[in-house]
Amino acid sequence: MAEFGGIFGLLVLIADIWAIVNVFGSNRSTGAKVLWILFILLFPLLGFLVWLFVGPRSERKTTRV
Repeated sequence: MAEFGGIFGLLVLIADIWAIVNVFGSNRSTGAKVLWILFILLFPLLGFLVWLFVGPRSERKTTRV
């Protein structure tokens, strides 16, 4: 059972790092970015899930055909 916890912890860490990188790339203010990053770091699983559904998004360039 310890292996499952280790793998799950690693997956949460990877997801949190991905979320933090995306927060940095968003167009939000510096204060909002700091708050999101703190939330993700203090509550790793909950922070990631909340960010996933309501967090800041980076603006992506879209091309029209």
